[in-house]
Amino acid sequence: MAASHTLKDHQIAIVGAGNIGRALIGGLLKGHDIDPANIRASRRSESALANLGEQFPGIRTTTDNQEAVRGATIIVLAVKPQVVLEIISEIKRVVTENTLVISVLAGITTDTLHSKFELNLPVVRTMPNTPALVDEGATAMCKGTHANDSNLEVARAVFEAVGTVEVVPEYLMDAITGLSGSGPAYIYMIIEALTDAGVKQGIPRTTAARLAAQTVFGAAKLVIDTQKHPAILRDEVTTPGGTTISAIAELESHGLRTMLINAVATATARSKELSGVE
Repeated sequence: MAASHTLKDHQIAIVGAGNIGRALIGGLLKGHDIDPANIRASRRSESALANLGEQFPGIRTTTDNQEAVRGATIIVLAVKPQVVLEIISEIKRVVTENTLVISVLAGITTDTLHSKFELNLPVVRTMPNTPALVDEGATAMCKGTHANDSNLEVARAVFEAVGTVEVVPEYLMDAITGLSGSGPAYIYMIIEALTDAGVKQGIPRTTAARLAAQTVFGAAKLVIDTQKHPAILRDEVTTPGGTTISAIAELESHGLRTMLINAVATATARSKELSGVE
């Protein structure tokens, strides 16, 4: 993990401080020696900003994106991809070539950001996911043409405050968007379905929900902690003629794996479509 002193002297602007932005602010304040006054957050909603200020006393909040980024040494672009060009047009006049821009925008390439800012900025493209809200995020990142290893380490420090980081080549970022960026939604659907299945078998909903969520969490932790292939762990709980193999056969007959593979492919394709934002 990058050292915390990497960030403590930076002025950090979070443009579009929604779920991911809020998670980053919390992680930065908890995991690094950062003065809250060095963090600025912008959103269109004044009430949302008021809640953010109450949650993180001392940070600076504003509805003015120019005010947020003026003088910042790190800018995190956490807006929707469809409005990023409008945001860049608004802020680029107060951004300098020494500013590190960290993008969390699905589909938007580093070359697009360089072009729209009309500056040789160091840009790091990232794809985090919402478990960052509980410091269990999975973030992939890559650096743009004008970013160096030091810029990458600064970006790594930001996101390691809320989970794990993988550095990858940029051509993989759309696929990662489809896998881990959108992936929590797939897992939430699985938890919901398992809960309903438990209810159908007579388990009270609250009990079924807790058991389903903990089962998913525990299974994932076992994969991470043991570093065993998921197929090996599956075999360890699958006895001949038992309940688990019967259930697995049912899942296979309905194409569970194929559905998930196709879901990731569909989300990847959509991420590539977003790269054409003009």
